[in-house]
Amino acid sequence: MYRKHFLIFPVVILVLTFPQLVTAGEPFAIARLKYNGGGDWYGDPGSLANLQAFIREHSSLETAEKEKVVSITADDFFSYPYLYMTGHGEEGRNVLHFTDQEAQRLREHLLGGGFLHCDDNYGFDTSFRREMKKVFPEESWVEVPFNHPIYHIAFDFPNGLPKIHEHDGQPPQGLAIMVDGRIVVFYTYQSDLGDGWEDSDVHNDPPEKRRAALRMGTNIVLYALSGRPRQLP
Repeated sequence: MYRKHFLIFPVVILVLTFPQLVTAGEPFAIARLKYNGGGDWYGDPGSLANLQAFIREHSSLETAEKEKVVSITADDFFSYPYLYMTGHGEEGRNVLHFTDQEAQRLREHLLGGGFLHCDDNYGFDTSFRREMKKVFPEESWVEVPFNHPIYHIAFDFPNGLPKIHEHDGQPPQGLAIMVDGRIVVFYTYQSDLGDGWEDSDVHNDPPEKRRAALRMGTNIVLYALSGRPRQLP
């Protein structure tokens, strides 16, 4: 549950136009991707509800109380403009696996205007990069520069992604798959935003880290839905 008494942040009022990506008359909900493999796609179960509550309070976007859960083969898969996936993994473990049909459907969705945010919860990197090659075999990952709008649309992150958990001690990276100058996949690596979105007593992150994680998550969602140009400078 979202606990307002742990989070006292300045309110940011955004007057943005959210185009056809958001279904008219329905509050926006992030769709958590349920995937095949050994990864815990359900990790940090309170995180997305908390993020949606934060977005609702700090922007003009009406958000749902709860997340949605969807699989790539579901009949309503293409109804969700914003997909989120996460998971843990271990070296040599099959954490994530897309069938050929799933890879093709995900590709169609993203090329048609959808957006995927993947947040590595530790150990997800090898499987995720391998499976995304099935989706976009012709594309390569690009590190998003710090002056890109995704780091500034609502809250300023002049140094890019915040570092929420230690993981391997590497600097966090915001990586993207670009198609025709548009970000279709945003990959937050070595950052672990989802842990920062969870209730404060789950991971015991300090308030400043939770604040940074929620603000960055807000940036990603609002940027994906705003209709602003989604290309690298």
